[in-house]
Amino acid sequence: MPVLSAKALLLDMDGTLVNSDAVVERCWRAWAGRHGLDADAVLKVVHGRQGHATMAVLLPDRPMAENYAENALMLAEETADTDGVVQVPGATAFLASLDGRPHALVTSASEELATTRMAAAGLPLPPVMVTAERVSASKPDPEGFLKGAAELGFAPEDCVVFEDAEVGIAAARAAGMRVIGVGPRAAVHAPTAHVDSLERVRIEALADGGLRVVVD
Repeated sequence: MPVLSAKALLLDMDGTLVNSDAVVERCWRAWAGRHGLDADAVLKVVHGRQGHATMAVLLPDRPMAENYAENALMLAEETADTDGVVQVPGATAFLASLDGRPHALVTSASEELATTRMAAAGLPLPPVMVTAERVSASKPDPEGFLKGAAELGFAPEDCVVFEDAEVGIAAARAAGMRVIGVGPRAAVHAPTAHVDSLERVRIEALADGGLRVVVD
């Protein structure tokens, strides 16, 4: 039963708090078809990145201006589609246990997409949000996690990240943070600890104001 001590938690959204796989698959399969790419291969690299960064990986010779323009259309499409968006099991209780305690959402989604998906899943927004508009580089760059820690007022080593995707786990490590992997995608990327769902996580308050993260 791993136990981690922290002063703040940094939470990814898609795949960690919210299961949006149905929407992601619909939108990116359609995108792959428009560009003559294998959809299964595309879906292996989309999770955790901003859309324009995914497009840059898949279409390396295309000007970034085209990726940014098409990503804007993709964000609108994803925001309008909430069919099948649900919370990851245990997310409601997990966030309730963090009420009044330092935590932030650090997501590759835009603010509008994050707000829409959290609402569709019936989840409250954390008090601090670092969304796509607020960083200059997508995960696996550590900028988002470092910004989240700074806004909460804590050093990177005092933060624990919850992530589901390879690039998110890499970003957390690059930020000098410990990371709890959530769900099947995370298991193969050697996070500090791993859970099938948030139902297996318990948050305890410490006398000094810190947090104890217990993984069953």
